[in-house]
Amino acid sequence: MLIQFFLNLKEAKVPVSVREFLTLLEALKSGVIQPSIDKFYQLSRMTLVKDEQHFDRFDQVFGSYFKGVEQIIALSPDIPMDWLEKKLQRVLTDEEKAALQKLGGPEALKKRLEELFKEQKEWHGGGNKWIGAGGSSPFGHSGYHPEGIRIGGESAGNRTAIKVWEAREFKDYDGDLALGTRNIKVALRRLRRFAREGSVLELDLDKTIHSTAANAGMLDIQMRPERHNQVKVLLLMDVGGSMDDHIKQIGELFSAAKAEFKHLEYYYFHNCIYENLWQSNRRRRDQLTSTQDIINKYGPDYKLIFVGDATMSPYEILSANGSVEYNNKEAGAVWVNRLLNHFPHFVWLNPEPESIWQYRQSIDIMKNLMKDRMYPVTLSGLESAMRTLSK
Repeated sequence: MLIQFFLNLKEAKVPVSVREFLTLLEALKSGVIQPSIDKFYQLSRMTLVKDEQHFDRFDQVFGSYFKGVEQIIALSPDIPMDWLEKKLQRVLTDEEKAALQKLGGPEALKKRLEELFKEQKEWHGGGNKWIGAGGSSPFGHSGYHPEGIRIGGESAGNRTAIKVWEAREFKDYDGDLALGTRNIKVALRRLRRFAREGSVLELDLDKTIHSTAANAGMLDIQMRPERHNQVKVLLLMDVGGSMDDHIKQIGELFSAAKAEFKHLEYYYFHNCIYENLWQSNRRRRDQLTSTQDIINKYGPDYKLIFVGDATMSPYEILSANGSVEYNNKEAGAVWVNRLLNHFPHFVWLNPEPESIWQYRQSIDIMKNLMKDRMYPVTLSGLESAMRTLSK
């Protein structure tokens, strides 16, 4: 069984060796872990992967190969597991969905959830009030409500939760992804400006030929300063949640940006910008970088590029405590404006089709914050964005 897993890793160009694979088998034989898919994941990644840059490819192979293996979902001990068992699935009509009322934002939801903790004593599923699954309650999972808190389990795909109660794991975009097309690189290259500066380091062949000819054939070597790419780019990328639909596309964009821009700095965020960003999704809980420190560190000469679908609850942009994951002290719009005030050259690249932007309130809000400098991740969209940044 594990031999094929090893071969799949090799095929995905994860540099694993036979010795490392034998170490994994020896560890399993010695019983160093309990029979858990999560613990096996940690052990196999620790023994087989030598460099963090290959974590993303390892995760893709692991997820594909062990798809369907039951995983243990860690939940708060305050909520009994049986409350969240999906024993039935209620299908709501469009009319029933339209009749559901929002509770009034994050604070109202938090207050109501605290009340349910005190009142609820047993499992409820398919209903419209209690913590459960498969119904129209604002609390639980696998159901539908226009504004709720998802607790445990998987989303039903509606993406209407304004808070998510779980330890969410995101993946870094693969910066070494091989592109199937050079179009993205060509579009990004429009932003590059080269200047002659520095010490004399390289041969100027054209001038050498001309000078030698003018010198009656006597070799007259002419040198010139080395070419330098002077463009500085600060790339801020949304990751996780609805951005999972665009992993391949954004991976290609990120890979092209790394190849084209010598001075590239990048950070991740989830849905909206708040007081902290991070560079590794594996360490996003213990290696955060203050957004204010980033503003202080990078000068106004950096070109600021946001990448994200801007698809979220409007509360996440406009309200304190509006983040889907934690209670932020200041609204996301406050931090977006601070960045825009510091970096005069900025654009937002949106992987969602431009035809649907008008139907999503959060996209419209973010587009207004960005002073209409939002562009689709298409060839023409990238060219327009690079043209805007060059002004």
